[in-house]
Amino acid sequence: MAHNLNVTNGKTSMMYVGESPWHRLGVRLPQLATSAEAMQAAGLDYQVDKKPLFCKPNGRTLVEVPRSFATVRRDTQSVLGLVGDRYTVLQNEEAFAFFDSLVGSGEAIFETAGVLGQGETIWVLAKLPGYIKIGKNDEVKKYLLLTNSHDGKSMVRAKLTPIRVVCNNTLSAALDGAEQEVRIRHTPSAVDRLAQAHKLLGLTNSLYQELDLIFNRMNAKRITERQLIQFVKELVPDNEDASFNTRTENIRSKILELNETGAGSDMARGSLWGAYNAVTEYTDHVQNSTIPEKRLKSVWFGSGESLKLRAFDLARTWLNN
Repeated sequence: MAHNLNVTNGKTSMMYVGESPWHRLGVRLPQLATSAEAMQAAGLDYQVDKKPLFCKPNGRTLVEVPRSFATVRRDTQSVLGLVGDRYTVLQNEEAFAFFDSLVGSGEAIFETAGVLGQGETIWVLAKLPGYIKIGKNDEVKKYLLLTNSHDGKSMVRAKLTPIRVVCNNTLSAALDGAEQEVRIRHTPSAVDRLAQAHKLLGLTNSLYQELDLIFNRMNAKRITERQLIQFVKELVPDNEDASFNTRTENIRSKILELNETGAGSDMARGSLWGAYNAVTEYTDHVQNSTIPEKRLKSVWFGSGESLKLRAFDLARTWLNN
């Protein structure tokens, strides 16, 4: 199952609004969903229990393992992970309550949500009010992404995720003095910390005003073809290992190609904004395209995210020079 989406009772655990995802699975809703609608449609309305772990050291008698537990999905009885005594389960409904505390209960803000594996990982993507307009026709919507795990390996993560409308690319950005992501361990204080996460994320008008200014400055910054090549080479430098030279050149060539022919390239070609968006399109739609189950992780938190952040930082350096 390449998409790695959970399937329970024959139903794929995912909801979405708008165009069908590449795997054409999940429940399509006609409009943005409330937390209750999203949880039900995406199959997120299950509980997870933390249960003592036992073993049979002599092959016969069950003995409880000290300070060791398993997280178990209540409806399917699937074991999701092994955890310690301080681990605290953060239920999926508590994750949605975080969003409700930001915008108000009953507000329709959820655009996609789903469950991976047997239920050990979930994600929720919520659309925030307003958008950023770059130039005349290019728009960037504001989103908040939250992922939660029940396997004991990952923290709760909440982050700002601007997305360019024309090509659905995630525009990762690192702003000075602003926390873009919050990571919360599964401890007894997890629920309280999540309730305060919106303060740490800096969800303020000034944050998006800063992004608005930077993106529009990128759009106004004209660059020549020679400068574009220089930008890409600085972003993807030569590798001392000769065996990686071909891969490096392939990445560079694809980014340059997307600058010319990618989605929305006609609105941004010849600008620093166009160069940055060519990188985001590469990471979101080309990198890991042959390994679909790795795509989401890479785009939001993995190597794709890192490359986009480097591109954003490099673009800001060029703006200041």
